[in-house]
Amino acid sequence: MDDHDTQWTNGGIYVVDNEIRQIGQTDHLPQDADQTFNAKGMMILPGLVNTHHHFYQTLTRNLPAAQNTNLFHWLRTHYPIWAGLTPEAIFISTKIALAELLLSGCTTSSDHTYMWPHGARLDDQIHAATEMGARFHAARGSMSVGESKGGLPPDEVVEEEDAILKDSQRVIESYHDASRYAMLRIVLAPCSPFSVSPSLMRQSVALARSYGVHSHTHLAETLDEATYCTATFGRTPVELAEDLGWVGPDVWHAHMVHPGTDEIRRLGQTRTGIAHCPSSNMRLASGIAPIRSLWEAGARLGLGVDGSASNDSSHLLAEARQALLLQRVTGNPA
Repeated sequence: MDDHDTQWTNGGIYVVDNEIRQIGQTDHLPQDADQTFNAKGMMILPGLVNTHHHFYQTLTRNLPAAQNTNLFHWLRTHYPIWAGLTPEAIFISTKIALAELLLSGCTTSSDHTYMWPHGARLDDQIHAATEMGARFHAARGSMSVGESKGGLPPDEVVEEEDAILKDSQRVIESYHDASRYAMLRIVLAPCSPFSVSPSLMRQSVALARSYGVHSHTHLAETLDEATYCTATFGRTPVELAEDLGWVGPDVWHAHMVHPGTDEIRRLGQTRTGIAHCPSSNMRLASGIAPIRSLWEAGARLGLGVDGSASNDSSHLLAEARQALLLQRVTGNPA
């Protein structure tokens, strides 16, 4: 189909230098080509883009102790298990997640891994994604505020902030490809307001902007998070993000289930991005994100399957259906 939803039963696509130049009846397209692919009897869809995931969670699906619970208890249940991640586990789980995504038509994915125990590094994911042939936006996630400092995660899974920033700079300089059709880009991604300090958030987004890379985090996912931010910082999650420079077209937030009306307007005005993860939000009883309102305000929207421990699969087409149906629950069938 084209922009007018035209359908061709004997259609073709003409590609030049990685760009789709023409779509139409096969006999109306240029007939000379270096390569041709016969997709007779098949349906061709654009490569889907997954904007939020936690690949390592493919190893901890369907944990009985983490069923029928909300985000904070779910995280506390998983943290001790994830503390055992190894470089091999990161590598294998990345391949599993990408295989599932590719089989559901997803060709580009971001991933947000924020724990690096036992010598695991972002490099392990990058090597796996390269072998799989997927376009990968690798987010160097992090946690720096453990339980002893008032955070949610146990102390053994957090890192020192200087080390986080140093490694963030290393992976940008080693791997980030800013070219138009890049297969690999780096993202800086402190985990959440309840697991990193405002200082790290501020320094991380400044570092990202100095290199021209994007920034990503979880924000306004649950009411527990809102309570934590109000009690700890005297700000809502979105207000805190604004104070720290975490708005704009080079930033996208996962979830955004609980923004205020004025916050929706400001997120739209700044063209801040949102990764909508409806299955995870339902699974953990987080709520229904006001996606229609965010879109109408001007925010940039994408879909994310979220981690496999809160979704149980990496099927982006299924996620698109969930997004459509869930927004209809709010009363708008369009």
